[in-house]
This record gives sequence, C-alpha cells and structure tokens, in this order.
Amino acid sequence: MAIVGISNVTRTSLPFRPPFVFACRRAGRRSSAAALETLPEITHDPVDNVSENPASSPPPKAKVWQGRCWPEWKMMSSKELGIKASMITKPTKLVLDELKKKGYDVYLVGGCVRDLVMKRTPKDFDIITSAHLSEVKKTFSRCDIVGKRFPICHVHVKDSIVEVSSFCTSGRTPSKGLVYATRSHQDCNEHDNMRWRNCLARDFTINGLMFNPFSNLVYDYMGGMEDIKKAKVRTVIPAYTSFQEDCARILRAIRIAARLGFRFSKETAHSIKDLANSIMRLDKGRLLMEMNYMLAYGSAEASLRLLWKFGLLELLLPIQAAYFVSQGFRRRDKRSNMLLALFSNLDRLLAPDKPCHSCLWVGILAFHQALVNEPRDPLVIATFTLALHNGGDLSEAISIARRINHPHYVSFPELVEARGIDDDEELTKQVQDLACSVNCSLRAMTDEYFVSKAMINYPQAPHSDLVSNSNVSVEPHFHHS
Repeated sequence: MAIVGISNVTRTSLPFRPPFVFACRRAGRRSSAAALETLPEITHDPVDNVSENPASSPPPKAKVWQGRCWPEWKMMSSKELGIKASMITKPTKLVLDELKKKGYDVYLVGGCVRDLVMKRTPKDFDIITSAHLSEVKKTFSRCDIVGKRFPICHVHVKDSIVEVSSFCTSGRTPSKGLVYATRSHQDCNEHDNMRWRNCLARDFTINGLMFNPFSNLVYDYMGGMEDIKKAKVRTVIPAYTSFQEDCARILRAIRIAARLGFRFSKETAHSIKDLANSIMRLDKGRLLMEMNYMLAYGSAEASLRLLWKFGLLELLLPIQAAYFVSQGFRRRDKRSNMLLALFSNLDRLLAPDKPCHSCLWVGILAFHQALVNEPRDPLVIATFTLALHNGGDLSEAISIARRINHPHYVSFPELVEARGIDDDEELTKQVQDLACSVNCSLRAMTDEYFVSKAMINYPQAPHSDLVSNSNVSVEPHFHHS
C-alpha cells in the first residue's frame, strides 16, 4: 500500500504515556450501550402536533409500498432527545444561521445527527439546504463548489471547512435499484417527500436522520432510531445492491461499526463478505483515506478486528493479515495480540474530533513488523519509544527506561526475556539497530516483493494491488544530550 505523509520523528503533541510495550493490556471493545440507554422511548409521532408547516400531514405508519415494507416515519423533539445547541460547533452554527437568514430551509444530516442523539462528539457536521449550490456560494465570501458526481459546497469559516449539500442536487442521480426514489411517497406533503427522498439515498439507516435546529425537530424516515437502539448497522436499501452501487460503503460500514461498537444486520454482514473484493475498484487515495478514518480517530483496534473478521485486512494490509495467520487467529477470535494491543493504547489518546496524523499509525505498523521480524528486549523497546516521544534524546530515554520497574506483558512473542543490558553503549547500539529495522519494515510494507513473500503461507488471500514504490522515511534522528 502506498503510504504518504511520513516525516522525521519529532517530539509528539500527544500526552505522555508509558512506553507501548509496558502499557500493553488486553482491552475490551468499547461499546455505546451507555449512550443507548439514555435514549427516550419513541412512540409513533410523539410530537405530531408540532410542525414546520401547518399544512403538514402526519407521518404515515409503517406499510408496504412499491413492493417493500418501509418503517414508520418519526418526528421527534430534539430537546427530548437531549440535543443542545452547545453541541453544534460555532462554524456550523454560523453557516446554518446565514442560510436561514436568506430564507432557505437548513438541516443537519447524516452521521452528525446520529452522534448528537447518542451524546457523542461528531467528527464533522454536514448541512443540507433547499438553496441551490450557486446560491450557497453567493451567500459566503469563501466558498467553493467541489465534486462532479455529487457536488457540494465547502464553506470556509476561519480555519474550518463546513460541507453544505443541496436538496436540488442530492436527488439528481437516484439509485439504480430504486426507481421509485424519483416518485413521491403517498400521503405526505412536499417537505416530507423532499426529506424522505434524500434520506433514501443515504448509506445506512442510522445515517438517515435529519435535524432542524431552528424548529428543534429530528426526522427519521428510515428506522434509524430503532437501529441505534438495537446497536445495529443496516443499509437503507438492500445491502447487496447498496454495496454494488458504491463499494466504499463496505469500508464505511466497518468504520461505523468499529467506532460505535455496533453489530451488522444479517443481510449487511453477508453482503460485506460476498463483496469484500470489490473494494479493490477504489483508487489508492480513497483506500488510504478510509484506512486513516479507521486507524487515526480512536477506533483502530476494533477496526482491525472487523477488517480481519470480514476478509478485508488481507486486501488493505496484507503483511498484517499474514501476522494474524501466523498467530493462529481465527476470524472471530476474541484474543489479543501485540498489534491489537498497540492500537488499543493509541485509541485511548484519540477521539473523532482529535485524530492523529497518518504518520503515527503507519509508524506503529512498521514498528510492530520490525519486532515480528526480530523480537527485542523490553528495555530496548522502551528506550526506543521514549526517544521517539522526547524528540530523539537517547540519554534522557535511557535514564527514564532504566527507572521503569513494572513488568511488561510476557505472552507476546515479539518480546524476548529481559537480559539485563547494563552497558549504556550496548543499549544505544541496540536501539539504533531497532530504528533501522523499523525503517526497513516501512520499505517492505511498500514493496511488492516483500508483501508477496509475506503472503506465501496465506494462499487463500487474493492478490493485493495496494503496493507501490515509496520514498518516504521514518528514520529517527537520535542524539545524546
């Protein structure tokens, strides 16, 4: 896989923690159960006397229409759901307010609404409006229209970018498998139909929520609230059709399930397995972006487990997949290993709104592979990681490492039994040797020959086309103070 964005290692901005090797612990998968328990019970049309439009008809009950059973429509009070204005970022509020002042309808839509309902911090906020994109562009001095297939506006507010889409363009290319998306739903008004059609084009039901922050109403046309309660990821349209139309949804499904601790519906899970190889149609840049979303935002361990479970890890990270095989890991294995433990510790430092740079998770992959190739003394590893943290000062790293007295996790084969390296010169030599090995591992991760060699014992894995030459380096510059 082509890795970009690696530079010389310098003092990290992450808060100090003990070296990874001493902090490795078995970590359970995080869950959103606590957030789910706080959701109020939702009955049919809990606020049916409240409407943006006095002529609005009440949401229809669940029924079979156009050959499919659709969920009951729900309209809920955001206040009863615990959504507060303070949970929306200032740049997003500014864009919402400006469009509202111009007389346009504006909503928050997608994953940010799901996260607000679950009392989570959204990674970002997406706005949809009744204004044409050209009208949005005229409203803001710093605004660009980007994208060809699905054009949106990027509104620049100080150092932030707020994405704004339009009802006028989002319904332009309906799903091939859903010809009825172009027709109106029976028994609903124009506003309901506009919102419903847009939600129909969403990837997953839990992302098919709309929130009007001015009327304090949340709309659910796809049964997303029920799936949030059930902690379930389900596609809006039949899963096989959904993933065939956009194979990137497979990786988004993994990312969402990993981040929220959700399960897949049976149909969604089977379709992910059946169509796993289709992600190879995505270009390398898109794959790297999806990998970064999985590994840099606080849910890396869960993402790696799901990628392995559904046969995607060997496509994206074939060397790491070979490591799982060498460890005797089954697809549904609940055990841990050193790679998972390293990313579990990284996850504790990150959050959706506080990600790390891609160089950090790439560096961890290379660091771990160097230990797989040649297991090391825990003292060497501790000194190496401390030197990375403090900007390369080996003298300080050695001094701190020698004072660590709690035991390391002894069951990882990447660690040899501590031999007691008393001589600082010898320790320095071994740390520098590890640094060279890490850099060699990075080169191997981007070399087709080495990847193929790693996969010899894994014949069932398909050929990965994600390997290309790379001139990046993570060569640390260690020095003595």
